[in-house]
Amino acid sequence: MSSLKEAREIINRVDREMASLFTERMHAAEMVAEYKREHGLSILDPEREREVIARNSALIENDDIRAYYVRFLEDTMAVSRAYQSKILEGMKVAYSGTEGAFAHIASSRMFPSAKKIAYGSFDSAYAAVVSGECDVAVLPIENSYNGEVGQVTDLIFSGPLFVNGVTELAVTQDLLGVPGVTLSEIEEVVSHPQALGQCHDYILSHGFREKEYSNTALAAKLVAEKGDRTVAAIASEAAAEIYGLEVIERNINASANNTTRFVILSRSENKASERPGRMTSLILFTVRNEAGALARAIDIIGKHGFNMRSLRSRPMKDLLWQYYFYVEAEGSLNTEEGRLMLSELEEHCDRLRVAGSFIKN
Repeated sequence: MSSLKEAREIINRVDREMASLFTERMHAAEMVAEYKREHGLSILDPEREREVIARNSALIENDDIRAYYVRFLEDTMAVSRAYQSKILEGMKVAYSGTEGAFAHIASSRMFPSAKKIAYGSFDSAYAAVVSGECDVAVLPIENSYNGEVGQVTDLIFSGPLFVNGVTELAVTQDLLGVPGVTLSEIEEVVSHPQALGQCHDYILSHGFREKEYSNTALAAKLVAEKGDRTVAAIASEAAAEIYGLEVIERNINASANNTTRFVILSRSENKASERPGRMTSLILFTVRNEAGALARAIDIIGKHGFNMRSLRSRPMKDLLWQYYFYVEAEGSLNTEEGRLMLSELEEHCDRLRVAGSFIKN
């Protein structure tokens, strides 16, 4: 038998085996897609893909071949993502605002193939997932310059949904006006309170009147509909393109590092724990009205190896001068230490809400 014929027979045999293994792998990808739909997880998990490449490429001893195998793995995972995307095309993502809003941009980044559905408020977007009208909601929880979005934190505390993902979106606020308008003509700016706060210094320096609106993109739509040359919106460049406005000035937010964190909320809790050391857990609780109660709760969290990254208090709507506490801590609750920590917290807290564990995208 010639060496060429022998080589082709080996390739044919390996191709048959690979076809069978590829089918098996894609069936597993279906299972992953359904899990991600149920738990509101993004299709792309860069950290997981890096781990797969590092682990599997180490199995190849030949240095020259290893480089090609890495490319093979990258192509295989790209195909898997495309297949998962096709499966999840019917997925419905709720967000507050309208097309061109930063929440819409964040939703498109996390779920590019899903159907994005706009709602008029955080409450209605959240309720759409609770009722099953949508699969997940993408809502802002914190801005690096203007602080937390209290309404969303309150929904997480009082509602049944779980946080299964967090993504950060760099936010660039622009001043938008009707075509042909100049900066000197503007007298009033319209936008969401968070955006107005982010651009407070700019607004103050120009002496503009402020008008609050429910959403940045909707503010742009309002300016376009009014056609008033004295009124401008603070919103994204994407909103300007959608509603036919012009960007009068760019990057008017006070901080160059203006970033908004968005949470992904779904009805099911993500209990995956294959990477417990890289998980962040979110818990909210109330403590008894006695000296040292909060300190004891914090000590319990630290004693079990959870590194607190965030601790905030929020007033309770139904009890005057009573507060609940919001904690983000590094570590997975779906571990022995996590379960022990929660068990101890339950003994010291009047109310304990486990809101989920996630890996930041």
